[in-house]
Amino acid sequence: MQENNHWLTEIFIWLERSSIGEAVRTTSYLYPILESLHILGIALLVGSAVAFDLRLLGIGKHVFPVTTAARYLLPLSHIGFTVAAVTGMVLFAASALTVGISVAAPWKLGLIFIAGVNIAVFHHGVYRTVDNWDFQTQTPVRARLAAIISALTWTGVIIAGRLLAYV
Repeated sequence: MQENNHWLTEIFIWLERSSIGEAVRTTSYLYPILESLHILGIALLVGSAVAFDLRLLGIGKHVFPVTTAARYLLPLSHIGFTVAAVTGMVLFAASALTVGISVAAPWKLGLIFIAGVNIAVFHHGVYRTVDNWDFQTQTPVRARLAAIISALTWTGVIIAGRLLAYV
């Protein structure tokens, strides 16, 4: 880590030495339990988000409206995100220095940020007109683009997350 990031290294060390970091590292089975919950959260988040993205891309457009997909899938993605975020932060505390200086860490956080911006732009933009294109009509280009960005960024988050253990 570069010298100008010394303060960040100190934060990572402090976090690892915190009671949470120590507990995760030293309590039997806590790390693998948290890791399993993290993976389940990711599966719930990404599975439901990608299913919604596929609906935006036109799959099932003659079967169910976008609003129905949103009503059932997006709350699941919110639960998955919450589980993944909470468990991810706790897991990070256990090995903050190693993970924090990984080349994959800024990619993972950056992609999560991009996914969040994409969600905000979609819901405060084109989704406000969903009543005009909800069922059996062509999804607007901006909604399809948001779906592609969503699927790609969440896939990238998973890849970057796996790379945290190796780079």
